[in-house]
Amino acid sequence: MRLVGPNGEQVGIVRVEDALRLAQEADLDLVEVAPQAKPPVCKLMDFGKFKYEADMKARDARKNQANTVLKTIRLRLKIDPHDYATKKAQAEKFLKAGDKVKVMIMFRGREQSRPEMGYRLLQRIAGDLGEFGFVESSPLQDGRNMTMVIGPNKKKAEAKAEAKAKSKGSQPRRERGHGHGHEGDAGAEAEHHEQAEHAEQPDHAQQPEQTGQVEQAAETEVPQEHPQAG
Repeated sequence: MRLVGPNGEQVGIVRVEDALRLAQEADLDLVEVAPQAKPPVCKLMDFGKFKYEADMKARDARKNQANTVLKTIRLRLKIDPHDYATKKAQAEKFLKAGDKVKVMIMFRGREQSRPEMGYRLLQRIAGDLGEFGFVESSPLQDGRNMTMVIGPNKKKAEAKAEAKAKSKGSQPRRERGHGHGHEGDAGAEAEHHEQAEHAEQPDHAQQPEQTGQVEQAAETEVPQEHPQAG
């Protein structure tokens, strides 16, 4: 067999016994990676780690896989401007999401004899949606209907990634304001305590004036004379 080392280096053509001995010495597994080759190719590896990494890659691939959906919008040949704008907006939304759009024109009665009118209408909507998609399937008439397929300019996975990034960027940021967390509570409590102390302090500006009035009243008081015994 042809043996490949754990780091991808070529060991060469060896016997099975020698390959098994090298695997035991390196505490690795001997895995056949190309059985159809002549001679078969085997590799020295940690098979458990290899299988785990392969499973993780497959899981990531399935997670990022996005299936393109074919959306359908229907138009009448004699569609009014308001309905046309509504249908165009729907198709634009589908294309932005990475989906294909099938535009179908339904003919009535004698309108089937005027396929060129349906073709012009399809060309018109294709031009209006040129920023978001391209004509993947040209207009084709099938009985009373004429259809055209418009493919998106962006792949489904890219559209989903952009929408996800935009939704994350539009989330409001949480700001630290009054009443949030212990710091806000402590600040409010300190301010309240300071106001209470200021209200309890006596008015020192008026205290000296009152004291002076008491002293002046004491000085003007006339002492009473006590009669002496005769």
